[in-house]
Amino acid sequence: MTIKPVKRAEIIKIALLLAVLISLPRNIHLYNMFSEGKMDFSGVWIYDFIFRFFFLALFSWLILQFNTNWGYRTIRQPFWIKIAIIIAIDIAILFGILALWKILHPVLVDQPLSNDDRGFLRFSYEILLIVLFFIARILRLQTDQQESSIENEKLKQQNLQSELAALKNQIDPHFLFNSLNSLTSLVRDNEAATQFIKKLSYMYRYILQSNDSDLVSVREELKYLESYTYLIKTRYRDRFSIDINIEESYLDERIPPLALQLLVENAVKHNEISESHPLLVKIYSEQGSIFVQNKARPRTTLAEGTGNGLVNLKKRYVLLRKQELKINTENNYFSVELPIKKWK
Repeated sequence: MTIKPVKRAEIIKIALLLAVLISLPRNIHLYNMFSEGKMDFSGVWIYDFIFRFFFLALFSWLILQFNTNWGYRTIRQPFWIKIAIIIAIDIAILFGILALWKILHPVLVDQPLSNDDRGFLRFSYEILLIVLFFIARILRLQTDQQESSIENEKLKQQNLQSELAALKNQIDPHFLFNSLNSLTSLVRDNEAATQFIKKLSYMYRYILQSNDSDLVSVREELKYLESYTYLIKTRYRDRFSIDINIEESYLDERIPPLALQLLVENAVKHNEISESHPLLVKIYSEQGSIFVQNKARPRTTLAEGTGNGLVNLKKRYVLLRKQELKINTENNYFSVELPIKKWK
């Protein structure tokens, strides 16, 4: 799933605000000294103020940006290891900024630092680092919660659409099933036709029932796929075949309904199926995933369709399983990987 970044403008505003707040006590102290005549106003003070403010803002921006966006997206480790790495890099940024500060301040401001000033400078930046770390965690958590709420809302909308479709069709299924039963009685002596009607009836019933479920077991999906491939084999006979080899441990894992059927249908729709080039679809399990694979032989004339089947399946997979499908087109094969379980 794509990680939504924290807004750049929000990070800049917080960085500038913190720079102002931390600079404020020192500036008030200097102003009081000017007012009491204990210190002459000069350009040195202005340069010093600008220099300090710039470094505070830069440090705040770097830490916030790294903790909310850069480090969060690039470090792919378990949570506590990730936090430890981020803290280590934060400390490295702190020492880098302090070293740069001490090098540039005498050159740009032309004013030496006392030992007290050096100690206070380091103390201020260390406290600021701690504050920035927790602010960054809060920003990241808020952004993730917003993204999660948006995904949940999308899923609710899809469920509502499915319920609406089911309501629209609540009369039609009874009519269709009664018609199929009547058709079965008419062709009772024809075993092939009777079997075809039974498979078609089971398919339609499964599709209707799947509207009530976001996820089904691989076992259920394979049972439905058997009926679907029966209909396809009836049409293409020896020109179409399917090889299923899924380990027992995968059968109780859950996937979006009609996922395997859609991938097999996609292979049938987009590939040549002939006596010279029969279509073989392989479905197998390996390293925590289920693969659906076929040799790519694109049709010269494609069947009409919306072209959204794979796109919709990818979206459903991300929303329902928080995982992404992987599509591979190497070596003249078209393969889709459905992650099922975490593989160690």
